[in-house]
Amino acid sequence: MQKIDFAKGDGLVPVVVQDYRSREVLMLAYMNSAAWKKTQKTGKAHYYSRSRKGLWLKGEESGHFQEVKGAFMDCDNDTLLLQVKQIGGAACHEGYRSCFFRKKGRADWKVVAKRVFRPEDVYKK
Repeated sequence: MQKIDFAKGDGLVPVVVQDYRSREVLMLAYMNSAAWKKTQKTGKAHYYSRSRKGLWLKGEESGHFQEVKGAFMDCDNDTLLLQVKQIGGAACHEGYRSCFFRKKGRADWKVVAKRVFRPEDVYKK
């Protein structure tokens, strides 16, 4: 039986998060084994926050949850791809649907997406 190799990344694996219908890449996050277990148990994406040094349920503060529709593991068993239904329309904490809302232009980075929400309206902390 194949298992996710959390040891290679000191207990963490990168997780590419993709919209299950459009295949748009929404974000990149990390999971440890506890986050993976919670994700499997609840059907909602849980990640490990490197800055907060702990588990977090995506959407716990914003209400923009991710319902997991499919999970894939790469050939080295150390990276995951989650296909999700993005609840609330935005995965990015800056209010965009995708965290990849900037595109490199000739001189600098340009915002190429529209905001779904204003962060100051959602994050009250």
